[in-house]
Amino acid sequence: MERNLKNVLVISFGFLLLFTAYGGLQNLQSSLHSEEGLGVASLSVLYAALILSSMFLPPILIEKLGCKWTIAGSMCCYIAFSLGNFHASWYTLIPTSVILGIGGAPLWSAKCTYLTIAGNSYAEKAGKNGKDIINQYFGVFFLIFQSSGIWGNLISSLVFSQASTKVEISEVACCGAHDCMTNTTNTTGSAEPSNSLIYILLGIYTASGVLAVLLIVAFLDQIKSDKAETEKEILETPSFWSTFLATFQHLKDKRQCLLIPLTIYSGLEQGFLSGDYTKAYVTCALGIHYVGYVMICFSAVNSLCSLLFGKISQFSGRKLLFALAAVTNTACIIALLLWKPHAKQLAVFFVFPALWGLSDAIWQTQTNGLYGILFEKHKEAAFANYRLWESLGFVIAFGYSTKLQIYIKLYILLSMLVLSMVMYGAVEYHEAKSSPGTPPATKKEDVGPLTQDTHV
Repeated sequence: MERNLKNVLVISFGFLLLFTAYGGLQNLQSSLHSEEGLGVASLSVLYAALILSSMFLPPILIEKLGCKWTIAGSMCCYIAFSLGNFHASWYTLIPTSVILGIGGAPLWSAKCTYLTIAGNSYAEKAGKNGKDIINQYFGVFFLIFQSSGIWGNLISSLVFSQASTKVEISEVACCGAHDCMTNTTNTTGSAEPSNSLIYILLGIYTASGVLAVLLIVAFLDQIKSDKAETEKEILETPSFWSTFLATFQHLKDKRQCLLIPLTIYSGLEQGFLSGDYTKAYVTCALGIHYVGYVMICFSAVNSLCSLLFGKISQFSGRKLLFALAAVTNTACIIALLLWKPHAKQLAVFFVFPALWGLSDAIWQTQTNGLYGILFEKHKEAAFANYRLWESLGFVIAFGYSTKLQIYIKLYILLSMLVLSMVMYGAVEYHEAKSSPGTPPATKKEDVGPLTQDTHV
């Protein structure tokens, strides 16, 4: 157990170091590289590359390199993205975004495969239930990993706050829903971060990524390929074409088609917060050094609510939680349409990401759970569709970020949310009609490991 637990901790802290860097950098892209929409364009390209990568690359790399070296190699793709930000241009940031997108899918797949094999291996030796051990390992992993959102954003805010000056300006007409579509990073009079501060931050993030790779290379044990039949099942994955075809054949299921708007909305709402709210509200009215603090609020509430709603769903069922998320998001969208942000209203800037974090926790946990329950016999194809449509939501959100004003994006979000809830209601009606008396939430434990795999 001690050796297996050591490997779980090595992977967990490796991911913590890596995503401390990437998470903080992603939230700054729209503010840091606003010229011609370079920052959000890079994120859109990144998620497009992730879609293609997730369809065929993970099984090939895991089979050829093994889990350890797939993880280490994929982490290097993230470091390339950090390096691309040192001299941000269309010729450096777009190619490194493609590289990161290609490495994202194998990284998460190899992590899942490693923890699953390790859990089954230990359970076989100890005579315990494999599912229980695997869930323990994933619980340890996500407990450590989830805090990366706090540390990455805290570092960026502490570094950039060195350059801020408190000069108040009464007029911030270009901030908020009716933004002026300019490249101005803020209107508060606070100084833009100097190149030296940007390089310091990127140096910290790059060093964090390098440490993650060294930790994996030096301390993670290579898992033996002939250890158990379970691993052979995992590594002997279908070919690219069979996976590709299975993903789209799954669309013959009417329930999957009805869930597409909800899954795309999950990507849209996350993309709006990290790409648009951070730039048009926070950076514009307060300054770039507040982006990290605001996103810490989102990450903290999101993590706590993910744990809370995972427990509550056993008693309340998923319908009530989906309704809560829809009402919360709708209220936030309407309020963002009406609110005119000003630096004096500091607390309000934190209320929105907190409420957004609450609703996002429901979208993530319950939508994953819903996929696992509805498509229990075709989980691979179902979660491939989940990754595909959520990533498409990110691509759309970052793709039109610089083309449309904020109020138009908010109306698109609201329309998509209404459509998603109507379609989701149709799924629930279909399920209630086809299987009356079935509990609304069962077998949720099987989907826990998959809840984070849709993210880069």
